[in-house]
Formats: sequence, C-alpha cells, structure tokens
Amino acid sequence: MPVSQEQFRLALSRFASGVTVVTVASGEELHGMTASAFASVSLDPPRVLVCLDKGSRTRALLADQSTFAISILSADQEDVSRKFADTGPKPFGELIHKRGENGAPLLDGAIAWIECSVSEIIDGGDHDIVLGEVTACTPSDGAPLLYFDRTYRSLSNES
Repeated sequence: MPVSQEQFRLALSRFASGVTVVTVASGEELHGMTASAFASVSLDPPRVLVCLDKGSRTRALLADQSTFAISILSADQEDVSRKFADTGPKPFGELIHKRGENGAPLLDGAIAWIECSVSEIIDGGDHDIVLGEVTACTPSDGAPLLYFDRTYRSLSNES
C-alpha cells in the first residue's frame, strides 16, 4: 500500500530541523526561498546539500548562475522565514543584506552564512537535490530558528 502525501508530511513533521534561506543573484535580480531540507555532506571537500522545488524561481535562477548562498536563520527571524516561504515577491528591499563573495545575498541577523558553487544537481522527484561546494562561510553568534511539528521553535534549556 503506497504512503499518502499527508501521512508522509505528518511523519516528517516529527523531525526537528534548522531553518535556512537559500539565495541567488542574477545581475540585479535577487531571489530566495526558505528551506529546511539542508545538510552538510562532506568536510573534504566542504560540501552541503539543499533541496529546491523544481518549479521555484530560486531553482530556475540557480541553474543559470551556478552559485548560491545559505543564511542559517536565528531564533528571532521567524518573520524572515515566513516572508521567504511565501510564493510572492521576495522582500530584499526591506531586509538588510549584503552581497557575498559570489554575489548572492547574505541576510543580516543570520547565525551563519555559507556561500557555494553548484557541484551537482540530482533529480529528487518534485525537488532537485543541489550539491554545493562551499567557497566561503562565516559563523556568527546566536541561537537557531527551529521548525518542528509544523511550528517554529527555539532552543530551551528546560527538559
């Protein structure tokens, strides 16, 4: 018996993950999307992966540019995550950001920034798995924004 999409979503909602925004620049056009499907892959060479919806504008621009950045969001950036999860226009004009070494936007207030060049794109069904070779990274202070059981969360020292 096949697994239903709702059953699969419910099972996956039980996995806590950090929240990132994947960004790409094509000339003056900036785009980004919220992604929780992000992971480290290798230390040598340094590589990460992110899964992007095949129909997203971010994915289309990434195919042309071959570079992208990941901003790992801090606990107080739920509003940023929500804005980039929306399918409408992305709020770069109202958010403080700077261009990274590869030209992709790095969002102010994030707890880390990872800049990548695309090393491989793998078909993953309705998403593509983008392997990125890390070309620059910068950690910062702060606690992460988490997503669990379809709700934003933050770390707590309470048991």
